Amino acid sequence: MKIIVTSLFVQDQDKALEFYSEKLGFVKKHDVPMGKFRWITLVSPDAHDGTELLLEPNDHPAASEYQKKIFADGIPATMFGVADIHKEYNRLLENGVKFTMEPTKMGEVTIAVLDDTCGNLIQIIQK
Repeated sequence: MKIIVTSLFVQDQDKALEFYSEKLGFVKKHDVPMGKFRWITLVSPDAHDGTELLLEPNDHPAASEYQKKIFADGIPATMFGVADIHKEYNRLLENGVKFTMEPTKMGEVTIAVLDDTCGNLIQIIQK
């Protein structure tokens, strides 16, 4: 068994697609109409057959409330691994990404936290 898709609640699918593809550099894999929403997934440019990130609409009241509460408490919604966190941090800053935590050493890892502009804090980590 393996993880093939993981969901991330977003306030606006179009805005999220733009942020995750143009700012972070993920590659769109699927964009399928599903009623008033879409099944939009992205993958790492280095792993086209890897785990897909589903940009899930937060239309359900429980999803919206969950997203708002973890954001307000400063809890990242998910984590992405990077090879060189300082290089990635600088690249993202140049792309206009806003961080709530700059790269910080925590034991054997270094983490940083960014705001995806779609209701989520995202942690990046270098192991």
